Amino acid sequence: MLTSGNYWRNLSDAEAGLAAAYSQLEYSIDTWSYAEVKWPVEAYREDIILMGNDAMNYPNWVELFNFSYTNGNSQVSEYWWNNYTGISLSNQVIEKVSEIPDEKINPDQRSQIVNEACFLRAYYHFKLILNWKEIIIRDKYITNQKDLSKSLSSRADAWDFIIEDLKKATALPETHSADNVGRATKGAAYAYLGFAYLTRAYEENDKKSEFLQLALDALNQVKGYSLESDFLSMFTGKNKNCSESVFELQFSMSTANGANYRTQFHKWMAASELGGWDEILPSPTLMNEYLKEGQIAETGRYDSRLYETIFFRNEYFNDGTGKVFGDEYDEVFSNNGKPYDRPVFRKFLPATPEELAQNYSAINIPLMRYANVLLMKAEVLNEMGHPSQAIPFINEIRQVHGDMPPMKGASKEEVQGQIEHERMIEFPLENFRWYDLRRWGKLPEAIQKAGRSGFSGEKAFYPVPLTEINANDALNKQNN
Repeated sequence: MLTSGNYWRNLSDAEAGLAAAYSQLEYSIDTWSYAEVKWPVEAYREDIILMGNDAMNYPNWVELFNFSYTNGNSQVSEYWWNNYTGISLSNQVIEKVSEIPDEKINPDQRSQIVNEACFLRAYYHFKLILNWKEIIIRDKYITNQKDLSKSLSSRADAWDFIIEDLKKATALPETHSADNVGRATKGAAYAYLGFAYLTRAYEENDKKSEFLQLALDALNQVKGYSLESDFLSMFTGKNKNCSESVFELQFSMSTANGANYRTQFHKWMAASELGGWDEILPSPTLMNEYLKEGQIAETGRYDSRLYETIFFRNEYFNDGTGKVFGDEYDEVFSNNGKPYDRPVFRKFLPATPEELAQNYSAINIPLMRYANVLLMKAEVLNEMGHPSQAIPFINEIRQVHGDMPPMKGASKEEVQGQIEHERMIEFPLENFRWYDLRRWGKLPEAIQKAGRSGFSGEKAFYPVPLTEINANDALNKQNN
């Protein structure tokens, strides 16, 4: 009988173990919880998001939107445990694959697999430290009950641990073979390393200059990528792992040999008028941000990212060409033949009405795009006092993705304002907005401006789940 003690025999076992560690990314192996945990936990609190009509039927989701949740919220608890499951599987790979003898596995292959597991362990810890003020560092595979009891670590210690794992992962190859697309690469490791240093720079002011420089050094190593000119194609399943993709969550419609790498995410994301479940919508705050520069794009319209992210009442979607899955906006969004204006998300919906109508979809989710790397680099350079060096990165994204003219202004304040604008309209539903606002010290201002009165300072991070406190004697004693 195979056990964790005798399973790890050769390369095949090592790769299977690594695949299990990958499987926990974003809870993607669970057809339902993939959407129902990640987006309520990460997105509902953002000022650019509203809950859809059906979402109001789920009290634990409503709590997240209203900031009335407690440490007993089920979605928050599942999010916590999902990432710690990923950490546990990663730790098992790191420890057990390292012990496979050379005659059973090529040492170079063993090093790569261990380094990939280090990336995954860092990624899961990263997700946790972004959402909790303090987390438990799990640095070994637990086989003893007593090892489950462990105290929370300081943020500095958690960042140190994440950064060291990401440094190890920078030894990964720049690309993988066609049948291994989606695995972590050198570029992904450096991108998240830069993200870690950037976030930490704002948290530890006495070391801000040092961390900004380290962030820039890491981001400069993200090479071989380019912006995708067809912005929408990155979110419909038609342009998977494109030149802009640095790290991407993989799905497939294949069900061969019992495989299940498809989801019902598109139904969760789609408005009811489009045959979806109506769980998430763009807020007026987001719409206003898209519109505020006016119709100055090369197309003569608003920023092109608006039309490729959101369906809304506009002549563009009522021009007789059926841009809303073969229909006009006013035909789809009407009541007794009377059109109404309800902006809904287009992003992360399939490309065709036939695919939209299917029960399952296999749309990849870009977790780190090159656009994010460029905007982080611009932010670092601007914070370091080099706004002129930041502007070209901003303008490149504006032109390629938005068909927009160069930004106006040249001061540090103007560049920061433009970065905030670009990040807001570039990444809806990719769930960076909360972390951006917290990094810039603008959470209270933004959430209050959006009319979300339930927010208070302690809600900047989630509480440690009650399920962890009850299972962990070290935390249980602290809370009694």
